[in-house]
Amino acid sequence: MSTDTPAPLPFTTPVTPALLRGALAVERTDTGLLPHRLPAAARAQAPDGQIALAEAQPSGVRLAFRTRATAVELQARRTRTAYQGAPSRSGGVYDLLVDGVLAARGSASGGNVLDVDMTTGATHLRAGPVGSVRFDALADREKDVEIWLPYDERTELVALHTDAPVTPAPASGRKVWLHHGSSISHGSDAASPTTTWPARAALLGGVELVNLGLGGSALLDPFTARAMRDTPADLISVKIGINLVNADVMRVRAFAPAVHGFLDTIREGHPDTPLLVVSPVLCPIHEDTPGPSVPDFGRLGEGRVRFAAMGDPEDSATGKLTLRVIRDELARLVAQRSAGDPRLRYLDGRELYGEADAEEFPLPDALHPDAATHLRMGDRFAALAFGTRGAFAFS
Repeated sequence: MSTDTPAPLPFTTPVTPALLRGALAVERTDTGLLPHRLPAAARAQAPDGQIALAEAQPSGVRLAFRTRATAVELQARRTRTAYQGAPSRSGGVYDLLVDGVLAARGSASGGNVLDVDMTTGATHLRAGPVGSVRFDALADREKDVEIWLPYDERTELVALHTDAPVTPAPASGRKVWLHHGSSISHGSDAASPTTTWPARAALLGGVELVNLGLGGSALLDPFTARAMRDTPADLISVKIGINLVNADVMRVRAFAPAVHGFLDTIREGHPDTPLLVVSPVLCPIHEDTPGPSVPDFGRLGEGRVRFAAMGDPEDSATGKLTLRVIRDELARLVAQRSAGDPRLRYLDGRELYGEADAEEFPLPDALHPDAATHLRMGDRFAALAFGTRGAFAFS
């Protein structure tokens, strides 16, 4: 793989919606095709820039096509995010799969940079050119190719350049798994787009992923529930909790009705679809301490980012949410609902990442798992959800 262009490739295929999987909508821009993970109606109701940034980062979105090309170049304009004072972030990663197996990995040239001041929230866009990522020496045979887009870069897609014709991949026939969660489900610090824990689990489970993991934005928003209601899916999971605590957006009185409303909306469009409610993974700073959680700005000068819980543990007695409270409430709520909803299940998030895991792989910034932990979580979810006795086994 190379980000250079050794020689022009003779076939050019514009990127169209027919080549995309995992996106709920697309937008035509002056550059090309921008995948979105929320539909336009939901985006119109999104209250802040955080969710707009997150949903336009194409976690789980991939191009899927059939070709016998041995060289493939994707032309795109990326927009990566740089946090002032924080460690430099490497370029987003593209994973290329051939017949479902990782064959190459690389990053694109060019692109924009969105500078973010974490202390004020101010942003500044530095414009850059359209770039490309190229993959060479692919097998010389007819094959199914997927290019998974970076989970952490807004990506406007222009065209595929190849040395053989390209056609959209045929329908796989696999079940569609629709998942919603926080930045951990979005990808946080995974090594690449196919090694975020949802992507890893989907590949192991043999399902087609639609990932609505939205960094900082798993807040039981009604517009997200409506998007899930209206999205075709064979299996659905919702991972609820950490963003409600670290954003300090509600109290326990509002939490249960909000969860009921979120699940009710999903059930309007998927009355019989297997539905798995997943509680938060272990996060020691918020197990018994409410939010909000804020960056430790004193460490930015050291080139490190770490988060701290700013709530008072005693406030949980007056209704402020902690992760322990949320797990108890979710377990109770699912037990209550499942009496009339036999395809509803509950999974304690600590089965994906718990106390023993925290000893081995502590959260580097106190909130987000590292790349090795994503792999472990994906492996475990695949077994717990897609295994012969898993939560989705009755689908």
